[in-house]
Amino acid sequence: MKIIGLLAGVGGLPAQFARAARGMGFTVIAVGLVPGVDPELNNIANKTYHISVGQLQQILTTLKNEGVTEVTMLGKVTKELMFTGTVQFDERIQKMLSSLTDNNDDTIMLAFVRELVAEGLSILDQTALIKNLMPGQGVLTRRPPSVAERADMEFGLQIAKEMGRLDIGQTVVVKKCAVMAVEAIEGTDVCILRGGELGRGGVTVAKVAKPSQDLRFDVPTVGLSTVEAMCAAGATALVIEAGKTLIVDREKVVSMANDHNITIVAM
Repeated sequence: MKIIGLLAGVGGLPAQFARAARGMGFTVIAVGLVPGVDPELNNIANKTYHISVGQLQQILTTLKNEGVTEVTMLGKVTKELMFTGTVQFDERIQKMLSSLTDNNDDTIMLAFVRELVAEGLSILDQTALIKNLMPGQGVLTRRPPSVAERADMEFGLQIAKEMGRLDIGQTVVVKKCAVMAVEAIEGTDVCILRGGELGRGGVTVAKVAKPSQDLRFDVPTVGLSTVEAMCAAGATALVIEAGKTLIVDREKVVSMANDHNITIVAM
């Protein structure tokens, strides 16, 4: 039986992956990297360890001791941990970080991947077992977008793609084809709240894959927290890329959006 390692961050995606993998007969060894990892993961994975993302050597040793040869990385691990002092870094990760030319998301993640590969671990495409969570083109909610919302969606997708190309973020908030907020280190939900405040409601959220998206990490994902943030921000529309964005708990996401008259479109 194949053993898969799961490096887990916050959100429902790690548990959904573990459930899918177990259903296909895989053994899942999960490592929770940050506080707030879904406790359900403990009940789904064959084994779950909780090791700080800053303790790279301990993570690698644990995976190897469990016989893991393939690893996937899912869930939110925000880069701000580097700057708050809440995570203690071991010697190995300090050496890795000190060798980088910048601290962009892709730069850090590719360096992390290289450390895993150096230990003989293969990195799985994040979507390998959960492609069913990526909707095809179309309106996902009961309400289709208005003419103005559709224009904002198309505009937002273009801007978000450019932000992704620059490796700044994957989400933008727009209104009347003007940018209200761009995601950076704060993450999607805070970006949405800021954009809603600046736009005074009625905003559209766009989330996309980077033009050169590496499917081993940071595949764009939306879930209940996304819609909750939109409700708090007074956002009325969400556009994602068809076939390139994961939706966690899709039925609940669509139901909440319908309840708040939010339109969601995969373009």
